[in-house]
Amino acid sequence: MFRIVGCSAAVAVLLAAGAGGQQVPVFRGTTETVPVYVTVTDKDSRLVTTLSRGDFLLFDNGKPQAVTLFDNTPQPVHLIVMLDVSGSMYGNLRLLQAACEQLFARLRPDDQARVGSFGEEITISPTFTNDQAALNAAVPARIADNAPTPLWSALDAALDALAGVEGRRVVLVLSDGKDTGPVSIRKGFVSVIEVIDRAQRGEVMIYAVGMRSRSSARNRARNFSMGSGLLDDLPDQGLGTLALETGGGYFEIKPSDDLGAAFTRVVDELHSQYLLGFSPAARDGKRHKVEVRLVPRDLTPRARKNYMAPKGS
Repeated sequence: MFRIVGCSAAVAVLLAAGAGGQQVPVFRGTTETVPVYVTVTDKDSRLVTTLSRGDFLLFDNGKPQAVTLFDNTPQPVHLIVMLDVSGSMYGNLRLLQAACEQLFARLRPDDQARVGSFGEEITISPTFTNDQAALNAAVPARIADNAPTPLWSALDAALDALAGVEGRRVVLVLSDGKDTGPVSIRKGFVSVIEVIDRAQRGEVMIYAVGMRSRSSARNRARNFSMGSGLLDDLPDQGLGTLALETGGGYFEIKPSDDLGAAFTRVVDELHSQYLLGFSPAARDGKRHKVEVRLVPRDLTPRARKNYMAPKGS
């Protein structure tokens, strides 16, 4: 089984709000309501979907707030899936394609998705769609043996693609290595801190799957010659902070684990979250800490860490 990994909060960010759909009630954040999407799990990391409004406690900068909005129906999402096709993923193409098929099959009719990849270049399919055949066709058909890992630049591009999109916005990123910087000297350097800040301002939730995998034969030989040894590649540590700080989640995959199960877990979580809301405690234009607690103490909530309060009346 893959592991659901937690990490300490390093940078506070916002969470995706609102969604669009045909038959599901649509919530759009306003200055009157702060939206908080909450994933609840039990001690065995199983999703808990049967709680009621009275099971939740909300705090703004440590002060309790009345829960003015409660909805546990699935909220539609606009999802961008960003796939690592760097050299260390060489040999994992069929695994990647099969996992994406499972993911797209779990989308609801009112969900919309795009597919991106990053390696020799960063690409994202042109339009949001719910067509499974079109989404599967957008999954990469090759992985270059020596391609780099422009991880943060790729996520920056995904945030660009979500700019101006109404409704609930989510990025799912898969990577097995550490960021190697921009794909060319003409592209500016992007840090994980900048990505977190952009996700905060754009109210985007980010999920990350970190895969442990062997480098390609050529890269293993090169690493060995440099004295690094035949060690498993480790995913970038920033992925966990980025995901959890935006209210998403981080799943760590070993070579023997089921990547498809991790992908479908993300979709299941998105469809199983509680939408809570409260009125801003102050209109000071400042960042406020948000905390979610549960009355049942044997359960664990996961949600956004803060929000930017509106300013003025």
